Amino acid sequence: MLNIGILGCGRIGHVHARSLQMVDGARVVAVADAFVEAANALASGVGAKAMTADEIIASPDIDAVVIGTPTDTHFDLIQSSAKAGKAIFCEKPVDMSADRIRECIKTVEAAGVPFLTGFNRRFDPGFAAVHARIAAGEIGDVELVTILSRDPSPPPVSYIKSSGGLFRDMMIHDFDMARFLLGEDVVRVYATGSALVDPAIGEAGDVDTAVAVLTTASGKICQISNSRRATYGYDQRAEVHGSRGLIRAENVRENNVEIANGAGFRSAPAQHFFLERYAGAYLAEMMHFIDCLASGRAPSPGIRDGLAAQVIADAAARSLATGIVVELG
Repeated sequence: MLNIGILGCGRIGHVHARSLQMVDGARVVAVADAFVEAANALASGVGAKAMTADEIIASPDIDAVVIGTPTDTHFDLIQSSAKAGKAIFCEKPVDMSADRIRECIKTVEAAGVPFLTGFNRRFDPGFAAVHARIAAGEIGDVELVTILSRDPSPPPVSYIKSSGGLFRDMMIHDFDMARFLLGEDVVRVYATGSALVDPAIGEAGDVDTAVAVLTTASGKICQISNSRRATYGYDQRAEVHGSRGLIRAENVRENNVEIANGAGFRSAPAQHFFLERYAGAYLAEMMHFIDCLASGRAPSPGIRDGLAAQVIADAAARSLATGIVVELG
């Protein structure tokens, strides 16, 4: 039985703790949060002990940590956890700085500890099936990937100011999905964006509506569309066009009922929030992590995947600022 410590008892910490309750071979034994009340509440809910992060990391009885704290705390927690020999599950982004992620890579690889970057969308049943069927050759060689991600409403401007911007906060999921579906690394990035949803987002120095075009060395292309507004629910779709056909994953709706009458065909809106839309993905992601620890396999996506997505996000931000195509080294 693997003993797991949860670092961060906010919304995502609760998601991972609930997932671990459904995973055989692992249990949450300790939780930590900067707010003692939050730690005590989660500890009570899962039958764990509330401890400090330092106590969890130092404990010889804890095998792995799940890092769901604010991004600016990740670097120190990764460094100390790796040096303590703990397996690490870290929410995206690993860090806002690609150079700091490189430092984390050195420490993690020197320590030889397993590391999973929390790009949960790879584990969504629809996107995972698209990836598997591409790998099986069903649509031939991938030529063009289209990814659409649109939130039902924008976050508070106070969050925007500390988020790192749309490319590093929101579209970073799509940058990882692009690499996942293209099957190649990105070498060229062009991005453009505007503040069309909330002028205050623009005043805070960010955009809420954006497009990025990614190109690989072999010429494969991915086009990504993001918006902080979708009146019809949480919009999450992907389409891959190949030499022998096309495959797509559509939105998950609130129900699968459709009605037809003189006004036309109507169906339910897309599920409204990421927690319900990706509930299955979060569970599958945690099952993968625990299975890898039990079997000795390397978790995927790993820390280098976290770096690759961050590098693309940085390039997209640079392209937006300069208006030019950015080549990746």
